[in-house]
Amino acid sequence: MRSEEWHLTEDVEEFLDRAGDFLRSRPALHNTPLTTIEKLRKPESGTEATLLGRLETADGEVRAVLYRPPTRRLGVTRLSPEQAGTLATYLADLGLTLTGITAEDGTADAFTEAWQRHTGATAVLHQRWHLYRLGELTPPDPFPAGRGRRAGGPDLGDVIRMCGEFCESVGETPVPDSGNWAGTRFADRHFTFWETPDGTPASIAAATTMVAGMVRIDPVYTPAPLRGRGYAAAVTAEISRTALAAGATDVVLYTDPANPTSNALYRRLGYDRITDLHGYHFT
Repeated sequence: MRSEEWHLTEDVEEFLDRAGDFLRSRPALHNTPLTTIEKLRKPESGTEATLLGRLETADGEVRAVLYRPPTRRLGVTRLSPEQAGTLATYLADLGLTLTGITAEDGTADAFTEAWQRHTGATAVLHQRWHLYRLGELTPPDPFPAGRGRRAGGPDLGDVIRMCGEFCESVGETPVPDSGNWAGTRFADRHFTFWETPDGTPASIAAATTMVAGMVRIDPVYTPAPLRGRGYAAAVTAEISRTALAAGATDVVLYTDPANPTSNALYRRLGYDRITDLHGYHFT
């Protein structure tokens, strides 16, 4: 028997029973698998199963996890280059289909190189991200005129509209609308507005439900005509403060390295960059 072996399952509770402590041990770095797998505990009827896996030593220590949702896009926690190459070989030998991978940059790069070698796939690096974790919150001073307000049921129209505008601005699909809202990744988020004094929603931010003391902020969006007035900083500070007040120990968010404005904004608010991620498409 090898010193480390991958164990695959589609049983979420079995997976969490063996790998839950590992995921909760580093909630900031593991924020995406934590929220993804938490959703799987309440699957919609007829939803295709997600493949889950854990890298386990002979004595039962979990060292990494993977998940492959119905999109066939692989997510995996940090691996050494050797572990990433071994995983690519293992999955290729199983004949699994992958449309891409999202992982920390070194892991994604090593896996992709090995996956191309074993499958002949073509890989395109389509996205880079910085991952930030909140240290000490430093609210903007002064705040722009207005107030932060938690969105409620009557605000759903504005929430859907602004999330749709966000997706269109970054090229994300599907674009949310009133017909498909329930099936989008935003539907279970908790939204906060920054409103101008006349009650106009000037910026919006969303937070995931807390899991393992971790909350992820995503997205943060200000309509183009209202940018440059401090609304994004205000709403991010407000939703970050709310998360901390609710007991969050890790508040995280992703940024686009190509957007120096947003990266500088989050650093001013007290967020520290903790790692980088790469996303590859396979064809």
